[in-house]
Amino acid sequence: MENIAVALKALRARISDLERRYERPTGSVGLVAVTKTKPAEAVAAAFAEGQRDFGENQLQEARAKLEALSHLDITWHFIGPIQSNKTRGITQAFAWVHSLDRIKIARRLSDQRPEGAPALEVCIEVNLSAEATKSGIRLEQLKEFAAAVAALPRLRLRGLMTIPAPVSDLDSQRLPFRRLRQAMLELNQSGFELDTLSMGMSDDMEAAIAEGATWIRIGTAIFGPRD
Repeated sequence: MENIAVALKALRARISDLERRYERPTGSVGLVAVTKTKPAEAVAAAFAEGQRDFGENQLQEARAKLEALSHLDITWHFIGPIQSNKTRGITQAFAWVHSLDRIKIARRLSDQRPEGAPALEVCIEVNLSAEATKSGIRLEQLKEFAAAVAALPRLRLRGLMTIPAPVSDLDSQRLPFRRLRQAMLELNQSGFELDTLSMGMSDDMEAAIAEGATWIRIGTAIFGPRD
């Protein structure tokens, strides 16, 4: 687990460097450590190094980790596709959902959020490339969908998320992230109060930070290749 400590230190240094390079405020980029396929011991090792936000994309896999680590003050983020029969488990166990793209799911998350728990923090996943094989709503649907989500009592709409098609050069990587930032600005100009852009992973984090990411979702650069 020593490698996790080394990787986290290097990643934090890089995030700080990119914040300075792109004139972002210090500490404005949050890190969600993505732990899918990784054991609870890896999560605990990262926690010991000061990491507090962790992401999972499958409830079934996450359950054992959440139970084993329930004594730690971890903020759990759900970042994967959501099935109707998984909403209760997700809304009871997670503080954030980054991948909201269906109003039926949004209503179930709101209805099933435990009494006394704070509102579930949610981001809408946007499919910028309109790929049929990808989750997320289309840009032209965004305003109407955001209004419906914002009206639900047990959800707090925080912002937008995307997973763009992979490209290799920085300028091309920046384009979809710029479109997402613009989409959030347009929503805010029409009365929303969004503050979150969940975008960027191990291979495109620089482009995401350059375009305003407030959460980056990193797994491989911390924990190595998926098991």
